[in-house]
Amino acid sequence: MPIELLLALSGLAAGTFGAMLGLGGGILIVPILTLGFGVPLPSAIGTSLICVIATSTGAAAINVRAGRADVRLGVTLAAGTVVGAVTGGIIAGYLPERVLAGLFALLLGYTATTMLRGLLRPAVTLAASPESDPAAPDGPDQPGYRTRRLSWGIGGSVLAGNVSGLLGVGGGIVTVPLIHLVMGAPLRVGVATSNFMIGITAAAGSYAYLFRGDVDSRLAAPVVLGVAAGAALGAILSGRLHARILGGIFVIVVGYVAVQMALRAVGA
Repeated sequence: MPIELLLALSGLAAGTFGAMLGLGGGILIVPILTLGFGVPLPSAIGTSLICVIATSTGAAAINVRAGRADVRLGVTLAAGTVVGAVTGGIIAGYLPERVLAGLFALLLGYTATTMLRGLLRPAVTLAASPESDPAAPDGPDQPGYRTRRLSWGIGGSVLAGNVSGLLGVGGGIVTVPLIHLVMGAPLRVGVATSNFMIGITAAAGSYAYLFRGDVDSRLAAPVVLGVAAGAALGAILSGRLHARILGGIFVIVVGYVAVQMALRAVGA
């Protein structure tokens, strides 16, 4: 099978899962390129950020039209992610591959554990609050919840952007738990809002990689095509899955990738 077709199919899978889980696909694209195709980690991260933009573009329009994304919250938090993404992209150029892989594994392990604890709590943590948000972009009756800890959210968004620029994962592995567990929005809203944000974040983080020549257009082109198609499919499937199922998939995918990247970090 031609390598371009394999890359496109890999992008399709990554884009579908990325849009379903609010991760941008980068969480799968980086391991696929490094572990499956032998691409150096910095190049995989740079290519991943370009693909994350395609994922967000494909999914964000569907989520916004369906009313699943909190646009006002997304725009507010995106200001922090942009600052963090630019910083992370610059720092990544000075770190060895094993350090990047180790950081990737540690962050994913922590995120999976945090989300698993949230899933094991009573079901109320996964449901929307009956309260209305008077500052909601669509009026006082939508969405039916009230976000909290905005200052924590902005601080966390800077971290999410830094993670995006440093590891090429779109920042969704931070923003989804941040919006859901810290700020109190339903998981489905967190996923949709993250998809809305990550394209902006990835675009900011990709400049440092483009400047260093870490983006391979021959790799990126077929993967982007697959990711764009997968993102639209994932956004549709996301709206049809129960919140606990969505969270369970999130934990399994993130946990598996954490193990693989940890093995790479130790040279196994």
